[in-house]
Amino acid sequence: MRSYPQQPVVSVGAVIVDGGRVLLIKRGQPPLQGRWSLPGGVVEVGETLREALTREVREETGLEVEVGPVVEVLERIEREDGNRVEYHYVIIDYRCLVRGGRLACGSDADDARWVAASDIASFGVTAAVADVVHKALALVSEAP
Repeated sequence: MRSYPQQPVVSVGAVIVDGGRVLLIKRGQPPLQGRWSLPGGVVEVGETLREALTREVREETGLEVEVGPVVEVLERIEREDGNRVEYHYVIIDYRCLVRGGRLACGSDADDARWVAASDIASFGVTAAVADVVHKALALVSEAP
């Protein structure tokens, strides 16, 4: 159960980079439904983190990715007015590169598009998404 969980839900996110661009999706489901974010989702029982991320990216974008290093580990905790926890995700974000497929909006996403890193703020992403994108791009520029 993702809303009102008994414990945090382990999730993965993909910072898919291509030069100075990053892939954003418009979320089709809560939390953050209708907002732009990174592709990803919940790890299923028996899946490794990388398997879950590969599956989620394929389902949401149609792309096959190479999962690279961890960029950030963060939490998303949302409380309702009475302070009861409605959502609690522990999210491991990985830098990823496209290795195949064709970009197409899939399950749980209402839209998907490549965005210049300098333009991501205009998509209304959260501060956490903006930070992790900039960290991932810095990792790419530091790579040999």
